[in-house]
Amino acid sequence: MLVSAIAGLGAVLLLMTAVWAYSLRTGDASLVDRYWGAGFVLLALLYQALAGLPAHGWWIVALVALWGGRLSGYLTWRSWGAGEDARYAALRRAGGPGWARRSLVTVFWLQAVVLWLAAAPVLHAIARGDAQTWTGPVALAAAALFLFGWLYEAVADWQLARFRATARNAGEVCDRGLWRYSRHPNYFGEILVAWGLWGLAAAAGGWWTVFAPLLMTALLLRVSGVPLLEAHLRKHRPGYAAYAAGRNAVIPGPPRPPGKESARD
Repeated sequence: MLVSAIAGLGAVLLLMTAVWAYSLRTGDASLVDRYWGAGFVLLALLYQALAGLPAHGWWIVALVALWGGRLSGYLTWRSWGAGEDARYAALRRAGGPGWARRSLVTVFWLQAVVLWLAAAPVLHAIARGDAQTWTGPVALAAAALFLFGWLYEAVADWQLARFRATARNAGEVCDRGLWRYSRHPNYFGEILVAWGLWGLAAAAGGWWTVFAPLLMTALLLRVSGVPLLEAHLRKHRPGYAAYAAGRNAVIPGPPRPPGKESARD
């Protein structure tokens, strides 16, 4: 399993190096986000091949491909022709001359390492699982959690895209569908997917990979997810502060009357 892990790290570093080289031509570092899901699919296929193509591993590959393929496809479609994401543009301005080249390490390789760590449950589930593992209650519950998270995230993305496609909603805040019950329902789905993957690894004895969903949860809630996005939205969407005051950040819940705060997330 160690050899597979090292090979996986090398693979995602090569992938992100290629994406970085392309970003130098386009001037768009946010390309890295399009390859997050694709990187998981790459690792799942590599780990499956290095494990000898076990039959049970294809179930893991299929789940990862379902999630990663949709995510990369959606992000590519959403950002096509839109230019560099505002968050990366801000990093570029703050970094000054030479930031584009330094971003190989500070953006692209950093995401490669995080991706590799987050995919540890995939490695263990493929390398240490077997056919009997996936009929047990832990694996079935984990697969159900994964699929629910995948569907929740996909529906949230679809609802937001549909809202933005309506001309009269330009500059407005989406507060419909799943977005009525939390400010970042897509992140909620993403977190459930991460814990579902861990459950599949845990079913094969990979409890130690719990650091992976913990890492993803912390990043989305406290580092690169909610904090960065909300700082941008509060600055550029006049109605966002009022919208945010009435809803949890990630965990779904009933909208609150103005003036009521919540400590749930």
